[in-house]
Amino acid sequence: MACLPDYAELHCLSNFSFLRGASHPEELVGRAAALGYAALALTDECSLAGMVRAHVAAREHQLKLIVGAELRLEDGTQLALLATDRRSYGVLSCLIATGRRRGKKGSYALARADIEACAASGLLALLVAGDGHWLAAHFPGRAWIAAELHCGSNDRARLDALRELSRACGLPLVASGDVHMHLRSRRRLQDALTAIRLGTPLERCGRALYPNAERHLRARVRLAQLYPPELLAETQAIAERCAFSLDELRYEYPEELVPQGETPAGWLAKLTAEGLVQRFPCGVPAKVRALVEHELRLIAELRYEAFFLTVHDVVRFARAQGILCQGRGSAANSAVCYALGITEVDPARMATLFERFVSKERDEPPDIDVDFEHQRREEVIQYLYAKYGRERAALAATVICYRPRSAVRDLGKALGLAQEQVERVARSLAWWDGRRVLPERLAEAGLDPANPVLGRLVLLTGELVGFPRHLSQHVGGFVISRGPLAELVPIENAAMPGRTVIQWDKDDLEALGLLKVDVLALGMLSAIRRALDSLGMKMQDIPAEDPAVYAMVQKADTIGVFQIESRAQMSMLPRLRPASFYDLVIEVAIVRPGPIQGGMVHPYLRRRRGLEPVVYPSEAVKNVLERGYRREFAEGLYRQILGFGEYGFPESHSASFALLVYVSAWLKCHHPAAFCAALLNSQPMGFYAPAQLVQDAQRHGVTVLPPDAGASDWDCTLQAGALRLGLRMVGGLSAAAAGRIVAARAAGPFASVEDLARRAALERRDLRCLAQGGALAAFAGHRRQAHWAVAGLRAPTGILREAPLGEPLAQLPAPGEGEDIVADYASLGLTLGRHPLALLRERLQRLQLMPAEALRERPHGSLARAAGLVTCRQRPDTASGVVFVTLEDETGTVNVIVWRDLVERQRRELLGARLLGVEGAIERDGEVVHLIARRLTDHSRLLGSLLARSRDFH
Repeated sequence: MACLPDYAELHCLSNFSFLRGASHPEELVGRAAALGYAALALTDECSLAGMVRAHVAAREHQLKLIVGAELRLEDGTQLALLATDRRSYGVLSCLIATGRRRGKKGSYALARADIEACAASGLLALLVAGDGHWLAAHFPGRAWIAAELHCGSNDRARLDALRELSRACGLPLVASGDVHMHLRSRRRLQDALTAIRLGTPLERCGRALYPNAERHLRARVRLAQLYPPELLAETQAIAERCAFSLDELRYEYPEELVPQGETPAGWLAKLTAEGLVQRFPCGVPAKVRALVEHELRLIAELRYEAFFLTVHDVVRFARAQGILCQGRGSAANSAVCYALGITEVDPARMATLFERFVSKERDEPPDIDVDFEHQRREEVIQYLYAKYGRERAALAATVICYRPRSAVRDLGKALGLAQEQVERVARSLAWWDGRRVLPERLAEAGLDPANPVLGRLVLLTGELVGFPRHLSQHVGGFVISRGPLAELVPIENAAMPGRTVIQWDKDDLEALGLLKVDVLALGMLSAIRRALDSLGMKMQDIPAEDPAVYAMVQKADTIGVFQIESRAQMSMLPRLRPASFYDLVIEVAIVRPGPIQGGMVHPYLRRRRGLEPVVYPSEAVKNVLERGYRREFAEGLYRQILGFGEYGFPESHSASFALLVYVSAWLKCHHPAAFCAALLNSQPMGFYAPAQLVQDAQRHGVTVLPPDAGASDWDCTLQAGALRLGLRMVGGLSAAAAGRIVAARAAGPFASVEDLARRAALERRDLRCLAQGGALAAFAGHRRQAHWAVAGLRAPTGILREAPLGEPLAQLPAPGEGEDIVADYASLGLTLGRHPLALLRERLQRLQLMPAEALRERPHGSLARAAGLVTCRQRPDTASGVVFVTLEDETGTVNVIVWRDLVERQRRELLGARLLGVEGAIERDGEVVHLIARRLTDHSRLLGSLLARSRDFH
């Protein structure tokens, strides 16, 4: 048997050529290695977005990866450029950035002149389509004509024509595949992607679809049958000239952070020393000083000074602008970061080992996440862009991938399904269904699972889920370089004006060991800053270890409190009973999927409460390595380590978060009105909608006043100790109109609706919004009267602008209580009147559905029936498949647990009901009361047109 020819594929697209390639980079690399290819060039269209994933896979499969890109020029020329060394890689990366920065998000623009400017860089060029004479003139000895044969009826004639072109322009031929998929079985998906890209149903795509499935990685024996041997040998010759690897990339931090005449290590030490004096005015404790010296030595040894200086500079800017921020992460909770003001967690209160976070043995870059007020983070981002320029700073990317719903929607259109059918299928899916569309979901949507088109939808959805759809911007991971960033990784425009992103995400950066600074947004920081400002306080003014705060937390009275307001956390609080700051650190860290799945939580709680003894496996640590334990113990320990390793929340993160837990709990405990106002002004954030936040504040004795055009600012404010809802709560009202109202009111109170409209220059739409929100009650009375007053207005012009006001309006009957409540929810999302279920209580009693306060008195194990507005659905990312539902009525909340089997049996009621009835058994664990659901009933029809919304699965 003849030896198989060596072959390197030089023109290959992955699914990072969005909606063109039909295979992941890892799949292409794995298949090329299995086929015995000498090398694989990944040449995604004007992109290196999938290159790191291919690089990691190539290292695993020991396959040579060639870095390249396909480019389509404005004149129709199509090229594949390949990097040979570090310099040519930088030129290719900059070329891609140039094209992407010229176009809108998702597009690019390049001309021949751009390619000509790169000709001397060492790049190799494959001509796929276009003028061979032009390419030969600019890439002498470094250009080829790609011969791409796909078993078409004219392959022989095509090869003859290419040979003639080769003789005419002096460019040699080379075999290549224009690969779009790793296996031919992806042909159906590749066709569907083409239809999605074109926005045309498959049946009308015609010649836009490839005629066969030959654009896959083909076996070498098949290639030997299609190509002359010299064309196959040329692929190997080209591959040998491409010596560049992503492992050569090195990252350098900016130099301007260190003043002239200073060294990075010396400047960091100086700033740290100054910070220690401010932190410890009465003298630095010996423990802290020793920690600082140790950390600085390790930072200097690993040459990470610039990273810490960069983070310090960002935090310094934010604090100078009055922007609240808080550092966390693997390196944030160090003594150095405390001295630099990056974190507020005192190292004297913690016992974290710095080598857990920055270690020369692990050779991993440090990690510091800095959270900023979510409504002011843009100021920090623009500071970084202004300081370093667009050429040296950009956000990391986030790869937006297909999920079942988005895959169904795009594929459904491509397969020609009606929009209504597609939406019915999409709405039937929940995130925990996984990657597939199950036949039972189709049946639930009223569709026939046996339909062949729906069968194709199910099959293709399973393949498409997980495919990259487009690049978006990371939540805040900034990459800042000493030189041009585009020489490291291409930069492109983000959808948001004033933002640019690199083509790699955070996982790619970590895989290459490159550093980033995380500039993140945190809603609770906005709320805390607002609350403190309203009280004239700073975080440092809050007393530590307040017993009243811990008493409130132990009762799980934590709606709105950072981190510990979820159902899982509120269930844990009465059992863990935090009584100190470090207890809060444990609380934040332990209620995570990892510790739960690893079986750590319940043993910890039992031992903490003295219900079981603390057992140590041995006296000597060395014995841990001697396998002297029972198999059950070893397997249990392994599960705990595995679970925490996958989903754990490091102590460094939880310590920073615990500080915000304590501060927000203190504000709720001692200043509930200010805290509630701050939460409302910082929406959207947290687990609870404004309706639940306001009701909780009222239960804590806060007087809440409605929005009023004659008294409200844009934000919610404190007025004589009461919480006045702001005009921001009025649905549809613009901030600009509210600003004019407040400005006009400063000159004197409004006399009437007409006076308000004239002085604040309000349009009829703004007036209707105010009337609907009940914000004109002071001038016009109830809603009907306010709408009538607005309807009777005429826009005065000219000399009539100062004319006397009109005649008094006719008096209309007031709306009923139910109408007012419905209108409140429609406009404000809440009501300050009675709870909606108070009006339905007689009907609910006839259905034997008890209120929440009665449920709390029922004994453990007893049967009960209750109903309430669904305010929150949660499904922890654990194997049990349980769904937590929070119901609300006029007496409080009901905590419902729905186990997996009932989730599947009554999925429609669980996910669709606004007013949910639950029949089940009471489960009591101390002060924690749950209703374990056995049957669900949808009573939403009783609500009529009431718009009660829940916050689900966030």
